[in-house]
Amino acid sequence: MSAATEFATIAPHGGELVNRLAPESERAERLEKAKSLVKIELGPRQLSDLEMISTGVFSPIRGFMTSADYSPVVENMRLANGLVWSLPITLSASDEEISGVSEGDEISLADGDGRIVATMLVEELYSYDKRREAREVYRTEDEEHPGVANLYAQGDTLIGGEVTLLEPEPNARNFPKYYYEPAELRQAFADNGWKRVVGFQTRNPVHRAHEYIQKSALEIVDGLLLNPLVGETKSDDISAPVRMRSYETILEKYYPQDRSMLAVFPAAMRYAGPREAVFHAMCRKNYGCTHFIIGRDHAGVGSYYGTYDAQEIFKQFSEEDLGITPLMYEHAFFCRACGQMGTTKTCPHDAEEHVFLSGTKVRQMLASGEYPPAEFSRPEVIEVLMEGIRDEEKTVKQPRT
Repeated sequence: MSAATEFATIAPHGGELVNRLAPESERAERLEKAKSLVKIELGPRQLSDLEMISTGVFSPIRGFMTSADYSPVVENMRLANGLVWSLPITLSASDEEISGVSEGDEISLADGDGRIVATMLVEELYSYDKRREAREVYRTEDEEHPGVANLYAQGDTLIGGEVTLLEPEPNARNFPKYYYEPAELRQAFADNGWKRVVGFQTRNPVHRAHEYIQKSALEIVDGLLLNPLVGETKSDDISAPVRMRSYETILEKYYPQDRSMLAVFPAAMRYAGPREAVFHAMCRKNYGCTHFIIGRDHAGVGSYYGTYDAQEIFKQFSEEDLGITPLMYEHAFFCRACGQMGTTKTCPHDAEEHVFLSGTKVRQMLASGEYPPAEFSRPEVIEVLMEGIRDEEKTVKQPRT
């Protein structure tokens, strides 16, 4: 029995990890054949979806969804086989891109530079209702919502079918030190002796409220996985490279080294709020987490979702449906009267004693060169963020030569 098997306490979603990477001995031949196929270039989100399908992060999904899975996912957050899955994983195309393509054909999939990274068996070409998907998945048809805007910009036809990855880990080169496929991360947990692992999703720097709930969760498990999303986000979100430096800093200075781990989540943000919270939980289940933190306005944007909608949605599923334990936390803040972090469950003082800044407000402060208060974030983290933002601004302002 391997260490990974001995310590594994949670099965992947659907029972086993999907692996759609072509055997190394076949890749050269498959790649040569792929050059003669109709080629579709993938945007950043589709490229990360392809990678996560192929490495098992999206288990049990083996390709971009056909209508048999797409429709029940949009309507009921279930795959055709009844398993919980809350977001459609689809590949769209324009009429021009699929000209001459028929069901049963094989096509090649390429990155933004035109480099072929995978092939796909076209099982189905089908139309879909974008506004229906927007209403069901994002709870709005408003084009100002970034997820809805992305949906409306897609092609009018969806291509469903199983994929085969020819280029291993196309996104791993961005943060190679912190890149793990699910099987590798499960092995790392086993090597650490962790049977109960809590995962934390973030697209923001870790501030004191995050730290408070992470360490609260760490009291009941063996290890913490800080699993920041490093795929495509909104233009005003802090960039992944800057955030990664801030995560390294806070983990080094304020977290137990033998009970915390940093690994990237190479997904793109959908900003789908409650549905994305469920999606994030299923992905962390595949990574081997037994618990997953759901906090305030998880995966939200603007005012499209209620403060705790992302927690309420989990009531629609049984423990058996999920297979991972969601940990629900109240809105955390620093209380000046208490002299420490707390929530309305633990702090008796009035709101004027509470220090809370939204992620949006902090990004605005950082962009204008203003330091958020120490009660909000560790000073070492703020220094890293300020330095990173200044460096990025210098790079943008440099004249072309």
